[in-house]
Amino acid sequence: MASVAVLGAGSWGTALSIVLADNQHDVRLWTHRKEQADEINTNNKNERYLKDATIPSSITAYTDLTEAVKDVTAVVLVVPTKAIREVCQQLKEALSNKVTLIHATKGIDPDSLKRVSEMIDEELPDKLYEDVVVLSGPSHAEEVGLRQPTTVTVSSATMSEAEKAQDLFINEHFRVYTNPDVIGVELGGALKNIIALGAGISDGLGYGDNAKSALITRGLAEIARLGSSMGAKPLTFAGLTGVGDLIVTCTSPHSRNYRAGHMLGKGQPLEEVLEHMGMVVEGVRTTNAAYQLSKQQQVEMPITAGIEEILFNHAHPKDVVDQLMTRGRRHEMEDLSNIL
Repeated sequence: MASVAVLGAGSWGTALSIVLADNQHDVRLWTHRKEQADEINTNNKNERYLKDATIPSSITAYTDLTEAVKDVTAVVLVVPTKAIREVCQQLKEALSNKVTLIHATKGIDPDSLKRVSEMIDEELPDKLYEDVVVLSGPSHAEEVGLRQPTTVTVSSATMSEAEKAQDLFINEHFRVYTNPDVIGVELGGALKNIIALGAGISDGLGYGDNAKSALITRGLAEIARLGSSMGAKPLTFAGLTGVGDLIVTCTSPHSRNYRAGHMLGKGQPLEEVLEHMGMVVEGVRTTNAAYQLSKQQQVEMPITAGIEEILFNHAHPKDVVDQLMTRGRRHEMEDLSNIL
């Protein structure tokens, strides 16, 4: 049995805590909100983020980060991308021993254009962990919290660290594979949120399955183009953290990014959408980051560029679709060569 601190008590952090508790680990779930910690500890519920799940009594919620990480053997970071640096700075002061360090956050920082593992490496000293492990894959928290079958991937440049994470999480409901391609695993998990926004926009506009299928397929080509240019292994995008995560996020109302896109397609402005969602929609910040990266890497990403126009330049979604449909002729296999 391990002692694990999960930092971030949103839907995904809570769901992962349930998996760990099912595996008989000592689980400390950290939140900065006292009322949320009290609800978890007293009622075994987290109504705002995971209302249908009952939280095992073996999970203890903390608001004091130092207490939450005291003597733990593993730390799981599940906070929004924009909070990664701040939480790592707090963690640097709170941790007193070396841990297995896992993050399950899907995003890219639009200011530094860094992946989450790169931000962690910049903020935390080497003495506190061997190597960052990334946990990603097609995994709605709502289903994980109810112990419905789910399969994910863990990735690290140090395979022994990935295997430690695999051992922590794997059980009969939650199957975990390993993959050494950290860049591909992180980019697949982050970039699919952009395409999920697009899928929601398409449905919000009233377009059918043909349009959404094309969007997902061409979106995968964009993800693979950018990922390959940044050093990812192309085949990673044909796996769980690529096409697997893309399918689940683009086709389900569980997906915040899909729901946000759907409202945008219905004509609601971004500010109203984000206020209505009440939770972080990672795809919005990631769209801006990926758009900048596409320019930096000189990689063509027309869907991402179109969604950037909708989100940040007030373009009408239908106008963007019309522009995408009237682009110059292309040969499909030129793009598919990135993932074959």
